Amino acid sequence: MYPIKRRFYYDSNGHIFFETNVYGETTIEQEIATFKPLSERNRDTFDVLELPYGAYAEDFAQCNGYRVNPETQELEFSYPDPNATEPQEPVYQKPLTEQLKETQQA
Repeated sequence: MYPIKRRFYYDSNGHIFFETNVYGETTIEQEIATFKPLSERNRDTFDVLELPYGAYAEDFAQCNGYRVNPETQELEFSYPDPNATEPQEPVYQKPLTEQLKETQQA
């Protein structure tokens, strides 16, 4: 059985413009040839982050946005402020699940 993976295609600003769930041994090059949003772009203008399927499931369930930090090439999340009365600009940060682990280890 092949592992299931999740791929995030993002531009130089960290904006994720395409996501796929990968079953089997599909390569990035195969996906670029298959999916129009990827094949229409110059390959030098985007990168790919690959995670195991189910990674950060709790963060995805709680967030109101996510992106890839172009400097660290890691996923960052924005979470809603339960006390906010008006819409706010997203503030991206490390996944809360990672922050919690770091706090517990300290």
